[in-house]
Amino acid sequence: MTKTLNVAMIGLGFGAEFIPIYQAHPNTNVIALCRRNEEALQQSGQQFGIERLYTDYDKVLADPDVDYVHINSPIPDHAWMSLKALDAGKHVMCTVPMATTIDECRQIVEKVNETGLKYMMAETVVYSREFLFIKDLYEKGELGKIQHLAASHPQDMDGWPEYWERMIPMHYATHVVSPCLGLVNGLAEYVSCFGSGTVRDDIAEKSGNRFAVESCHIKLKDSDLTAHIWRFLYDVARQYRESFDVYGTKKSFEWTLIENEPHVIHTAKKPEPEIPETVEVPDFAHLLPEEIRKFTLPQEIHDAEHLSFVQGGGHGGSHPHMVHEMASALLEDRDPSPNAVTSANWTCVGICAHESALKGGEKVALPEFTLQ
Repeated sequence: MTKTLNVAMIGLGFGAEFIPIYQAHPNTNVIALCRRNEEALQQSGQQFGIERLYTDYDKVLADPDVDYVHINSPIPDHAWMSLKALDAGKHVMCTVPMATTIDECRQIVEKVNETGLKYMMAETVVYSREFLFIKDLYEKGELGKIQHLAASHPQDMDGWPEYWERMIPMHYATHVVSPCLGLVNGLAEYVSCFGSGTVRDDIAEKSGNRFAVESCHIKLKDSDLTAHIWRFLYDVARQYRESFDVYGTKKSFEWTLIENEPHVIHTAKKPEPEIPETVEVPDFAHLLPEEIRKFTLPQEIHDAEHLSFVQGGGHGGSHPHMVHEMASALLEDRDPSPNAVTSANWTCVGICAHESALKGGEKVALPEFTLQ
């Protein structure tokens, strides 16, 4: 008999989008929901037919039937909720970032090592159809030798929940760090980052960060490669973009400059006008169990008004891929991808980058526990 994993969903903003995927997956079931708002919690329980409803996180962790928690709470809650779950003997899948301090990342890695439990940071980009397409080209050898990687995540957060005003841009950088490192299965060794421009006084006061833009170079460990990433949250005129560019000896992939327009592939040694060509990125639902393939498609998004779905076309169809990866890792007793150490490395790149920016671009090494 195939084992069914019981999941508790923690936080039901965009987290609710995962519930139908878990319910359709052949090896998972959402056994419990946890949300602070009692009325909204009851509505969600009724909507999805789930009876175990908790406003108290400790009661979720005390439920012996819960195999793992999927945390979709606000960013300040990620670290303590992950640590508490691991202490309670629960596996953890947590949305990005892992934490906002190096010490919190260290604690999670140490706790995973101590307990033998699994931790996965639910990084959407490395399961998006665009990343899977580029990865497929790379693994087939079509890109040749990778020479450089670049990624950007400009996003005007005015109008989003107030806690974003307290966020430092590079503390939410995993969407641009992860594709650069994940494509070549690399880890960041050190970074150098510059701050540029200034945000308005109220944002600077709330966040403790005065830079409008933070721009970082990443040196990959045991590699001749570097990557360039940049981020902003406020006071820069630019449409949302979550891009990933890869430059190889044979082919290069460049993200479109304007949302919903085609991406471009450049092929070396062609006559000059023919070097670039637009490309339609295919879906990669065939990698998934048949029962959850439909969830890569934008029409399966229930909360289509949520900006995180409107911008980026539903996280590139990544949600069912992440659900399947975590479930498969637990059933096969292996580390999920990304595991705790990789998640810490990706997260600490941004934390170290901001530290570098405060020091005028000084090199800052990634902590040793992220390089194991």
